[in-house]
Amino acid sequence: MKKSLTILALVLASCSGETTEKEATYCNPLNINYRFQYTDSVSYREAADPTMIRFKDKYILLVSHSGGYWFSDDLHGWTYLPVSTLPIEDYAPDAIAISDTVWFAASSAERKPFYYTTDPFSDNWKPLNDTLPFAVWDPHFFADSDGQRYLYWGCSNQLPIYGVKLNSKMQAVSEPQVLIGHNADIYGWEVPGEKNELTTGGWNEGAWMTKYNNRYYLQYAAPGTEYRTYADGVYTSDSPLGPFAYETYSPFSYKPGGFAGGAGHGSTFPDEYGNYWHIATMSISIRHMFERRLGLFPAAFDKDGVLRTFTAFGDYPAIMPDRKVDFEKENTFTGWMLLSYNKKAEASSAMDEFPVSNAFDEDIRTWWSAVTGNSGEWLSVELDDASTVHAVQVNFADNGSKLKPGSKEIFYRYRILASKDGKSWDVLADKSNNTADACHDYIQLEKPVQTRFIKIENVSVPDGTFSLYDLRIFGTREGNTPAEVNEFTVARNEADTRKAIVEWPADDRATGYVVNYGTSPQKLYTSIMVYDSGSVMLTGLNRDVKYYFTVDAFNESGITRGMTVVEK
Repeated sequence: MKKSLTILALVLASCSGETTEKEATYCNPLNINYRFQYTDSVSYREAADPTMIRFKDKYILLVSHSGGYWFSDDLHGWTYLPVSTLPIEDYAPDAIAISDTVWFAASSAERKPFYYTTDPFSDNWKPLNDTLPFAVWDPHFFADSDGQRYLYWGCSNQLPIYGVKLNSKMQAVSEPQVLIGHNADIYGWEVPGEKNELTTGGWNEGAWMTKYNNRYYLQYAAPGTEYRTYADGVYTSDSPLGPFAYETYSPFSYKPGGFAGGAGHGSTFPDEYGNYWHIATMSISIRHMFERRLGLFPAAFDKDGVLRTFTAFGDYPAIMPDRKVDFEKENTFTGWMLLSYNKKAEASSAMDEFPVSNAFDEDIRTWWSAVTGNSGEWLSVELDDASTVHAVQVNFADNGSKLKPGSKEIFYRYRILASKDGKSWDVLADKSNNTADACHDYIQLEKPVQTRFIKIENVSVPDGTFSLYDLRIFGTREGNTPAEVNEFTVARNEADTRKAIVEWPADDRATGYVVNYGTSPQKLYTSIMVYDSGSVMLTGLNRDVKYYFTVDAFNESGITRGMTVVEK
């Protein structure tokens, strides 16, 4: 079989499907200092409900319960600022930059003031004396091109998403208007559950407004932050307060499969080059329902104004562009494939309930743990021959940790080693003196390394045992990609067309598959990734909407695109 390119690279001249050494890359979940929470003797990390804005050439990132917020010059490196002059421990913080002022609000069951500052890079916020005549959950500010201001809010399994007009003093000058209701009986992705299977009401929340080509895109999240099915949908209008019409291609941000699932309650924003992005909440929810992370995904409006988010291979390494990207022709995926999935592995020790295999199962909800957190504990994996490593992601699990909000000196110290024979080892990365809190530490190698064994050795952990959700190794492997999936079936549930089963003949050479679908054969913008399977149940479809499907196959040598389109 002819070897195929993994993907169209961002640098088209190379035609290699790989990034160059000089291009910066990143990998989800984002590698920031997620704050520890401590509830009922359980310690866990949390960050969710992200708001991203630009102010004075810097990006500002606010998330729930984080004790502060982050700022960055390039969406790549982040600086954390602890804050005491805001109610920063409230959920779903939102901000907007208008002229030389940044305004802030967060969720509250009580009437609370907004806050403002002209210098968000220092802890110097002031409350606005006036308050809204009602409490708001999941607030979101929007300023139109004519200067008119609006507030959207809503977070409920019963109540709708509302909107109201504001004056220049952030006072409400209209009655709240109902904009988005609950329609789980029609929209399968609004149904709660890991497989949208529950009968309780789902939560509609996290409103976000984007204006594009004089069209208003009101985005919202469903069905619940604790599910991998957590996603964002969109309504559109030619007016900021509607009436709004549901876009049947929703959800536009959706990632139930892969290492880290979930892509809901996000914010859509342009970068300095005019590229759009969507930063959203990813779910773990094992130690606690609110155990969550952040994912940053490229986004775009196509020529017909359809909003899409690129979540296929959304937790594999991607290029951080330094120019305008034409997403009709280009893709920021590096083409580096996962080399470590279900590989033979060994460790210095392992707890019975947290075996070594958990570190290579592509599931952030399971983890491996050594018996201790002592220096010298280690984990190694054997890759296939002819593997070239480009990057490593170390996802620390904090097993047995009792750390609490405000704990100091939270950092992981370790070494990454490589070997061709499993006996003689070379250092790939030395973090023995690390002082950064990097629990999803992503390391892009200066130069790719051809090797067979990768080992991580513990120097110290901040608390608990030496433990990893996964040690993920990315790169390339010589060989053929899987066979093309040119025959498959799609069976819509006749009694409930929100559900469908997609089945195909599995190829032994395939590591996994990506099922792509959409409401047009040219717009297959939604996807779900599955490993080691020849079928998948889709439960997030919209009732009585016609869909089109393809199936891509992938392995460590790349991706074979499915050219067959099935209509159902």
